[in-house]
Amino acid sequence: MFLYKILKQRSGIVLGICLAAAGCKLPAAVQQTENKSVPVSYENSVDTTNTGYIPWKNFFTDANLVKLIDTAIKNNQELLITLQEIEIARNDIRVRKGALLPSVGVTAGAGVEKVGRYTSQGAGDATTEIEPGKEMPDPLGDFTIAARANWEVDIWKKLRNATKAAVTRYLSTMEGKNFVITNLIAEVANSYYELIALDNQLAIVKQNISLQKNALDIVKAQKDAARATELAVKKFEAEVLKSQSLEFDILQKIREAENKINFLLGRYPQTIVRDQSSFMLALPPSVNAGIPSQLLANRPDIKQAELDLTAAKLDVKVARAEFYPSFEISAAFGLQAFKPSYLVKMPESILYSLAGDLAAPLINRNALKAEFATANAKQLQAMYNYERTILNAYLEVSNQLSNISNLEKSYDLKSKQVNALTSSIDISTDLFRNARADYLEVLMTQRDALEAKLELIETKKQQLGAVVDVYRSLGGGWK
Repeated sequence: MFLYKILKQRSGIVLGICLAAAGCKLPAAVQQTENKSVPVSYENSVDTTNTGYIPWKNFFTDANLVKLIDTAIKNNQELLITLQEIEIARNDIRVRKGALLPSVGVTAGAGVEKVGRYTSQGAGDATTEIEPGKEMPDPLGDFTIAARANWEVDIWKKLRNATKAAVTRYLSTMEGKNFVITNLIAEVANSYYELIALDNQLAIVKQNISLQKNALDIVKAQKDAARATELAVKKFEAEVLKSQSLEFDILQKIREAENKINFLLGRYPQTIVRDQSSFMLALPPSVNAGIPSQLLANRPDIKQAELDLTAAKLDVKVARAEFYPSFEISAAFGLQAFKPSYLVKMPESILYSLAGDLAAPLINRNALKAEFATANAKQLQAMYNYERTILNAYLEVSNQLSNISNLEKSYDLKSKQVNALTSSIDISTDLFRNARADYLEVLMTQRDALEAKLELIETKKQQLGAVVDVYRSLGGGWK
């Protein structure tokens, strides 16, 4: 009876201390609301039609490009790495959910103990009889088979909030995968258009070499007729050699562009099947940007940043709950005896226990305060990252829409420039053949025409690339 009163008194003291600790003033959480506001429109357009909602297989019409993208989605190593991050996040959910349930285990043990005879335990064992005429064995064995369970009661929702945070981060990794797919599709498409542009530039250079060789033959003939000098011949020869050198530079770029695509497709170098014949006639698909608020729902990186922010807020709640008392229940049930044969003698060999522990941090709480401050700081980081991601998305779309408009005007002007310079080649050649133009005029005309044609192809590539980039910026490709 006296022992019971002592235990009851101590339990009351412990409970009082824990409740007092729970009532202590806790650090305040940072209370800030993220800014989700975006401009109402792009360039005063309120049309809600959005190209980003179009599936990528419908957006890209080149059959060869569609096959390349499909292969990249299956084999790209970066995407496969991201899929493993999803698996890791899924396993973390299982770990967090397991913490909500009791942990149950089975134990089996054997041991032996020899205590001094002139101790309270030794003296007690010496006078104890198991059965009439049979003393307690010395040394004393200990054999146990028992089931044990421990369970932390989630009073303050600490474990449930940790589980919610894990689920949110799992959803975040899913959006991360979608963002990788969006960027992968855009990168494959841009690399494909770059490769075809290089093919067309190579064809232009070869045509120019043929023209330059014809002009060189004319100069040589005029030299033989004493109508031109050796200087003119050497100038034309140098121009032919320059163009031939440019041809090999482009061939190297073609090889690198092919290997870049093969890398994105997760395979070793091989020829990229493509159709270069219609490149200059290809018209960039029309783009409808919709309204900026659609970015919040369609861009995977924005949704990922939002989910990361939600998880960070839950982490703050978990860190705050660490200051409160934790309540754990432990139980055990099994058999215990000093001889194996006595384990089956019941109820004497039965053991059981049931206990509840209430504990709270009281003295040294600096580590908990530091963890709480860290959780608050990470929450602010996540909020700023979310706002930055929204701002970046809007600016990307705005830049690409402007780029598409300016490239269209630039392409029209360059086309007229190429037509004018192409006509001037024939004119300068005829004038030179009739000794009415200097050979330098022929050289400069051919050089200007070559540069203009190469620039025209580059502009066409930039046009197609700008459309791909705005499709990516609108969140297109992952659906």
